[in-house]
Amino acid sequence: MSRNCLQPVLLIITATAAGAGGWSGHPALLPVALAFPTLWSQARTRLAAALVAGGYFLAASSGLPQGVMAFYSADLWPGLLLWLLASASFVAVHAVLWTKRSGVRPLRQLAAIALMSVPPFGITGWAHPVTAAGILFPEWGWWGLAATTIGLMGLATRMWPPIAITFASFWLWSATNWIDPKLPDGWQGVDLAFGRSLGRDASIQRHLDLIAIVKNLASGGIRNVVLPESALGFWTVTTNRLWLRALRGTNITVIAGAATVDANGYDNVLVTLSADGGRITYRERMPVPGSMWQPWRSLFGETGGARARFFANPIVTIGPSRAASLICYEQLIVWPLLQSMLYDPDLIIAVGNGWWTKGTSIVAVQRASAVAWAKLFAKPLVLSFNT
Repeated sequence: MSRNCLQPVLLIITATAAGAGGWSGHPALLPVALAFPTLWSQARTRLAAALVAGGYFLAASSGLPQGVMAFYSADLWPGLLLWLLASASFVAVHAVLWTKRSGVRPLRQLAAIALMSVPPFGITGWAHPVTAAGILFPEWGWWGLAATTIGLMGLATRMWPPIAITFASFWLWSATNWIDPKLPDGWQGVDLAFGRSLGRDASIQRHLDLIAIVKNLASGGIRNVVLPESALGFWTVTTNRLWLRALRGTNITVIAGAATVDANGYDNVLVTLSADGGRITYRERMPVPGSMWQPWRSLFGETGGARARFFANPIVTIGPSRAASLICYEQLIVWPLLQSMLYDPDLIIAVGNGWWTKGTSIVAVQRASAVAWAKLFAKPLVLSFNT
């Protein structure tokens, strides 16, 4: 193999390894993803840069085809198609912004960071290297985000070796002093293993089972219990009355996932329940594109699909606390969390229903991302997932 062919092949292989390693689901490994800007900048052609970006992104999201196959109970091809389509925006942005001019690369890298953080490109902005800020600079907040962004720009220049060494030093320091995000006092997230039945089993017995879990935790002094996405199924008057009756005479507050439906579609929501009744606290800003959010339906005069609220309800109030809420897919992208942090919440609530991800690292990646952001902004974190 000639030297001209060997160099791009090595870059693609290394970028693929960086995507797989950085997004393996272990928070401590997120900084591995920081290798991508250097590999991208060292590509000698636009095609090579696109292939480097593709290798990184496809490896980082490698659990998607299998997860989609399980979700639709279909063969592998729908998952593979969605996997490739989802990578298109990441590859396109980095292919268009790539340049041979070394002096311009830092600004191009900054543009890529920004574009992949917010809509429309940020809608599929998974595996964003800036997420590693929480591992490198825990509790630095916006300064840590700025330091990581500046470092990513520097990694796209010829000065990348000393910058990489600096990042590695902070990484080592963080690893030796690491403490997981704490739970807020009196709060507890519940992990369930109800599989695909969660949200689909609307029986009274299922609700009674969940109520029993909540009351058991409350007997141990917990006053705020978080249940996973879709835990309550469809949010109805009957559901509200059942829980109101169960919580009457207690001071328990339950935050649980549900769905509200009307003639035009549905909202994926979090509901807050207490002895005073239930109310919708949070409406998901960015549902999963394709399987949930289907904006093309309106073009054909069809209804259905989940609504995307994009920049709505960045902060919700639960008792005396102000919380940033993230449902499932929102944990994989950047802007919902950063938008919420602008309002300085007291805690972060991250829920998901990951039964369809069995055998993949998707839920682990969601958890790792939530942990990284919570550490960056020094916020208590409540996690609740169903598998």
